[in-house]
Amino acid sequence: MPKDTAVEEFARLVRALKARDGRSYEALGRRLSVSASTLHRYCSGATVPEEYAVVDRLALLCGADEEERRALETAWTEANRARRRAAPPVPTPAPTSVPSAPEPSPEPKPEPEPSAPDPEPSAPVSSPDPEPTAPEPSPAPEPAPAAPEAPRPRRTPSLPAPLLVTAAVVLVVLALAAALLGRPSRTPSAPTTAPTSSPSPSPEKEQPLPFTWTIGSQLWQGDCGHTYLVDRAPRAVAPPPVTADARAWAGAHGAVHGGETLVRVTVQGRSPSTAVVLHALHVRVVGRAAPPPWDAYRMGEGCGGAVTPRHFAVDLDRPRPLAKPVDGHDASGAESRTIPAVSFPYKVTASDPEELLVSARTAGCDCRWYLELEWSSGDRSGTVRITDGGKPFRTSGIAGRPAYAYDTVEGRWITAAESGQSG
Repeated sequence: MPKDTAVEEFARLVRALKARDGRSYEALGRRLSVSASTLHRYCSGATVPEEYAVVDRLALLCGADEEERRALETAWTEANRARRRAAPPVPTPAPTSVPSAPEPSPEPKPEPEPSAPDPEPSAPVSSPDPEPTAPEPSPAPEPAPAAPEAPRPRRTPSLPAPLLVTAAVVLVVLALAAALLGRPSRTPSAPTTAPTSSPSPSPEKEQPLPFTWTIGSQLWQGDCGHTYLVDRAPRAVAPPPVTADARAWAGAHGAVHGGETLVRVTVQGRSPSTAVVLHALHVRVVGRAAPPPWDAYRMGEGCGGAVTPRHFAVDLDRPRPLAKPVDGHDASGAESRTIPAVSFPYKVTASDPEELLVSARTAGCDCRWYLELEWSSGDRSGTVRITDGGKPFRTSGIAGRPAYAYDTVEGRWITAAESGQSG
């Protein structure tokens, strides 16, 4: 298939940077945490990096200036757009016909309840009979009745005069005492003024972090060895993609990392002179469940470069997982050598970024987790949460799951037993 012009232009710029630097593919790949074969594919135009961060790190390592970096970013954008246009569509599973259920018959309308019969006119509701009134007097003149005698006022027994005088004196004394006790004090006091609300200081505008960070969460061992759990039958799963298209492939299939998740965190300072110190990396598991009963699809076996970068190993099956530094290995030369692990702290600036590669594994857990990175710079310090686009990372065990590998000759997924692969 002929290559796109934009991809060729991007590959030309990458080759020029690599040639100007003079280092080998293995040496540059170790600094970029990619294999020599992957870097060679970038230079030849066989593939385009999924993220620009790895391209920008290459430009910094090779001493590119700002103008060259801008031109490289523009070329990568066009090449990445061309790569996405050329990506094969993902097959969608054929919909299975489900027998339509018979339409429910309309429910019978409830008959109106019989209304109570109107009361018969012959039996009206009787109201309480009024009390019988005395019959009106006959019109015959009668002598006027005598006016009723006015009631006599009740006479209260009079008190002796000495008691009345005593009671009056007591009442006067009580009234004077109440007046004196209830009168407010005339002692001058400090005038009370209404509290005036002083304007509260406005909160300071939150300062940006003194560094930037990016992640890559769709990485494969050796750029081709990886396993995904997918809730689809083999006929509905597309062929394995190249590493650069792994995110799009996994998203289209709803795939979950099987057994291991590789996360690359790239941290770069904003200032060329003020360093940012990275103190520790913590692992926080926010969810544990049984692995889903999905099929396991292997992206490749026994391919990639011979360089295993140093990394931080995480055992998600432990109650409190820790990120432990692990040595890397370089078997690309005549003699194999160890790439010693580096523990915290790290220092980063604008011209000296750092990569943290995390390998999180699980055997029997459907784990959701994220990372926390502790940092300080001058009189500032804090912790930044590292997630997969705002969501926790997800890693699930694959023990006992049906495993499939892709047969490039027949163009279909076959079982591990058919392919001769074990484990």
